[in-house]
Amino acid sequence: MSDYQVKIQQYKVDAVNEIKEEFKDIKDFFFTDYRGMSVEQITELRNKLREKNASLKVVKNRFAKIALTDMDKGEVASLLVGPTAIALSKEEAGPVAKILLEYAKTAPIEIKGGLVEGKLFDLDQVEAFSKLPTRIELISKLMGTMQAPVQNFVAILNEVPTKFVRTLQAVADKKSSEG
Repeated sequence: MSDYQVKIQQYKVDAVNEIKEEFKDIKDFFFTDYRGMSVEQITELRNKLREKNASLKVVKNRFAKIALTDMDKGEVASLLVGPTAIALSKEEAGPVAKILLEYAKTAPIEIKGGLVEGKLFDLDQVEAFSKLPTRIELISKLMGTMQAPVQNFVAILNEVPTKFVRTLQAVADKKSSEG
């Protein structure tokens, strides 16, 4: 008897490779259920995501599971159920999560979860993650904190000659008024 062999269709292999190619530079993924959204709503969401250097890709769950597993991105099978669109974050993931959560308030999009820096997030964790300050905001706060002592020191140093000049002026004014 001959052994049964599964013949893998080339178009499926190509589709998985295409997904891998798209996902290779992406660190953070947010999985959504887009059922009930109109084309206009999806286009509007894509435009908002594009502003944050992110994109929204509708994927076939089976191909995405294979691609993400091959890329060692984590066990995301639980998030790839039903119609799935994945928000791909090329830079910071926080603003992308904020956009999705804000958009979910007015449109029929449901956030299933996320894969951020290799860690699987559920909806509550995605919400908490979206409230964290961005990298730029953190750097700004750090720089402000680091500059505060220097600014105070400079103000104190500047105050000494200023006070001296005011005292001299007061003495000069007093002498001129006396005679």
